Amino acid sequence: MNLSFFDQFSSPYLMGMPLALLSILFPTLLFPSPNTRWINNRLTTLQSWLIHLVTKQLMTPLNKNGHKWALILTSLMMLLLTINLLGLLPYTFTPTTQLSMNMALAFPLWLATLLTGLRNQPTTSLGHLLPEGTPTPLIPALIMIETTSLFIRPLALGVRLTANLTAGHLLIQLISTATAVLLPIMPAISIMTMLVLLLLTILEVAVAMIQAYVFVLLLSLYLQENI
Repeated sequence: MNLSFFDQFSSPYLMGMPLALLSILFPTLLFPSPNTRWINNRLTTLQSWLIHLVTKQLMTPLNKNGHKWALILTSLMMLLLTINLLGLLPYTFTPTTQLSMNMALAFPLWLATLLTGLRNQPTTSLGHLLPEGTPTPLIPALIMIETTSLFIRPLALGVRLTANLTAGHLLIQLISTATAVLLPIMPAISIMTMLVLLLLTILEVAVAMIQAYVFVLLLSLYLQENI
């Protein structure tokens, strides 16, 4: 059976049932449940510290009304972070390489921030479509450009996350395939390729964390514009 490099991005099936939903929900089982103890184990302490750090970074630029979004933004950040990191393990499926899933996350949240601004401060939200001091002949063109830019935001969120993770996984598979092919022929070059693969894997771990943070950070910036 001939497999292409893109087969790793196809959703796995078991008895005709897609397992993509299971791969999305499974990372949530890895987090320890919170409790009321004053002294916790190291894993729970590390989890609490990480959640506190992420929440502080996301909520600092927002005013008091934006703090209502702390739970959903922090939960989304932890979910994306866990899925991205688990997807780097061998023989695993990464749901965030699917544009459909990323758009399903980006579009409703972007729309919620937009509707929040239109409900609470419609004048200010609509004022973002026309920069102050614009010459009169340029007003129609700028409104069209800013409107297009506004509606492209969820697409940019989804495509950015999908493209970065897909490119990283393809590079890892290409270099690992080259390492296995060169090992019996040219062992020295194969070892050098393996070192490149190790460095690339470390880079992809960083990319997986950064992309999860950037996705949620941009959502928080969109929210900041509308509250």
